[in-house]
Amino acid sequence: MAVPLAFFGLFFAYPVTAIVGRGLKTDTGWQFDRFGEVLARPDIADVLWFTTWQALASTVLTLLIALPGAYVFARLEFPGKELLRAVVTVPFVLPTVVVGTAFLALLGRGGLLDEQAGIRLDTTVWAILLAHVFFNYAVIVRTVGGLWAQLDPRQEEAARVLGAGRFAAWRRVTLPALAPAVAAASLMVFLFTFSSFGVVLILGGPAYSTLEVEVYRQTAQLLDLSTAAVLTMVQFAAIGAILALHAWTVRRRESALRLVDPGRTTHRPRGWAQRTLLGAVLLTIGLLIVAPLAVLVERSFDTPGGYGLGFYRALQDAGAGGGTFLVPPLEAIWNSLQYALAATAIALVVGGLAAAALTRRGGRFVRGFDAMLMLPLGVSAVTVGFGFLITLDEPPLDLRTSWILVPLAQALVGVPFVVRTMLPVLRAVDGRLREAAAVLGASPLRAWREVDLPLVRRALLIAAGFAFAVSLGEFGATVFIARPDQPTLPVAVARLLGRAGELNYGQAMALSTILMLVCAVSLLVLERLRPDKTSGEF
Repeated sequence: MAVPLAFFGLFFAYPVTAIVGRGLKTDTGWQFDRFGEVLARPDIADVLWFTTWQALASTVLTLLIALPGAYVFARLEFPGKELLRAVVTVPFVLPTVVVGTAFLALLGRGGLLDEQAGIRLDTTVWAILLAHVFFNYAVIVRTVGGLWAQLDPRQEEAARVLGAGRFAAWRRVTLPALAPAVAAASLMVFLFTFSSFGVVLILGGPAYSTLEVEVYRQTAQLLDLSTAAVLTMVQFAAIGAILALHAWTVRRRESALRLVDPGRTTHRPRGWAQRTLLGAVLLTIGLLIVAPLAVLVERSFDTPGGYGLGFYRALQDAGAGGGTFLVPPLEAIWNSLQYALAATAIALVVGGLAAAALTRRGGRFVRGFDAMLMLPLGVSAVTVGFGFLITLDEPPLDLRTSWILVPLAQALVGVPFVVRTMLPVLRAVDGRLREAAAVLGASPLRAWREVDLPLVRRALLIAAGFAFAVSLGEFGATVFIARPDQPTLPVAVARLLGRAGELNYGQAMALSTILMLVCAVSLLVLERLRPDKTSGEF
């Protein structure tokens, strides 16, 4: 636990505490009376209410839409499965401003839905909810599906032999076994939607605002740091309470599971019901995931002179963006890959150690430690970015000119994914297997290598994929700390979108398309990492 505690203490708690102190502390002392003043405002009460209920609605809607997909990817074999698994994860790497623009093209004035049916959904809550499902579909599919693929189907078959119907057997055998993974995935979805920023800012218009959007408005537009600090603390407290409740719920539902090789649990669709389910899932992915991505690709080729590669060629010229960059925007690709690989390595080390510690120990301190690991997903990225600037600027932590600053910020978001992906599987490993290995003379290290590692290798690779994808698309904190001569892909896209002109917008779409392709190829390579195609590893 020492390494994760030190990491979060230095690179999360310290920067956030410093920036909150700047907003609430004056020469005369702490302004705690600002809490009452800010929370009593009707506009802030509306923000708190909307933030909560839209996050709940988004989580429920994502579960309803994505759980069938989790089953299909876990238990059914069909052509193009590996490619499709990579496709559904691509939304994680897209900057929220790009996704908001894509959904405007689909749902706004002159969009696909407007042209075909005369219906507009922009500036409505439905556009926000659909965009949130677009973002979080892969969380359910990979987190729940990763465990579902390793559950022994013979347990459910035994229940049916004893007289239980298909649904009753699933509800009494499979669902309780999946509960920890479903709870973990639901938590991640809720945290992302609770702290939603770019999607609400673009699709919600002036009528809707989450806590994250309000923190941005109070800092960047109104320069009211005290109000922003109060909202940050409210968000921090709310996330802490939610995580504590989640940890208590998961502990009550966890049990040792019988995990098997995923290669033994998959099969071709059988009967009309499974074929219909497969078709419905493929249609959902086509409409919800592929359609917004296709819009971005189409716009990247739609130049003033007709369809062509003009916007892509312009990426090689640093002056094409009107002085937006010190280097050609194309260099952002290599920067992003380097940063993402470093951030993934950091997240795997910190998150892996944390997950291992959580499986070996209990008590209130460990439960608080578990909740702390998830806080970066719920605390304002704007706050974290500003905190990095004002705290990591003097010895012994003067990192202003170091390249490692960006991977550290990205790893903060990657660690929760590593922990939540690995923890359900680690806790499901039967402790008696370790005890048997110890009785036979194995050291603790060898017992872990021979017992735990074969069972959690799949989850470890899934965690690496999640951390890499999230690092590629991290924007909130990176935009404040990325050097002008070393921009990442999301930062480059945001800078281009922030400048007027068709060329800048087209280059932003071209970079977004490249970002999608980089992520899809990376995830497809990860799908093929397994040494034995029948082993079922990720």
